[in-house]
Amino acid sequence: MRNTAKITTAVLAAGALTLGLTACGSDKGAADKDGPLIVAATPTPQGEILSYVQKNLAKKAGLDLEVKEFTDYVTPNTAVQQGEVFANYFQHKPYLDDFNKKNGTDIVPVAGATVHLEPLGVYSKSLKKLGDLKNGSTVAVPNDTTNEARALKLLADNGLIELKKGVGYEATPKDIAKNPKNLKFKELEAPTLPRSLGDVDAAVINGNYALEAKPALSPAKDAIVAEKAKGNPYGNFLAVKKGDEDDPRVKKLAKLLTSPEVKKFIEDKYDGAVVAAF
Repeated sequence: MRNTAKITTAVLAAGALTLGLTACGSDKGAADKDGPLIVAATPTPQGEILSYVQKNLAKKAGLDLEVKEFTDYVTPNTAVQQGEVFANYFQHKPYLDDFNKKNGTDIVPVAGATVHLEPLGVYSKSLKKLGDLKNGSTVAVPNDTTNEARALKLLADNGLIELKKGVGYEATPKDIAKNPKNLKFKELEAPTLPRSLGDVDAAVINGNYALEAKPALSPAKDAIVAEKAKGNPYGNFLAVKKGDEDDPRVKKLAKLLTSPEVKKFIEDKYDGAVVAAF
């Protein structure tokens, strides 16, 4: 039976993390290695992929899997660190490294469990190509450290800006060396970016939030430009608190998430908006 809880950033800000989790299902087994494997995920596509595994593959593999959905990029890691859930599936390595550094957490990727890439894309309601951006145009970007750097790199790779040499996964607009079109950057929380399209000339949007937009946006069909999968460090993976990597349930889930069945599910369902990374 699927156990799903949608927790918002507002709930976290109100200090209700534990209450929100406990009220939504059988969290008693979260830290119990003999209980179900409770995994936190953002709804799209991670929650959908986990739901597919739960409904079609888990029982045959002898895995009791429960899924909890969160709508922000903070709570899934906080929940793992606090033992409210056992694992999560929503993030890439640059983001996790930055999160651990800033929060003193010790969450680690599960070896061999990088599942998919959600190509970051540039979207606009008024432009057909990046070259149409006029002098002084406003571009919205994610305001979390690694995804902002990722967005700026995408713009740099497409010739709109030039970043300072040696800038890595923590680049901000202050690290722009050349900005020939004098672009203005509006830094917003990632979930709000699709809603910003009516207020800016273009926005760089994370793949999962593009898919959740109303109407949905596809990196493969709607983006002016999108990231390439080859050599991309932003694949999303299964993660746990350090020391839990060898839990038998985690190993079972890692194997299922990188199975041919899941690869086909991703290809069939997302039509290039999500790309298998294994």
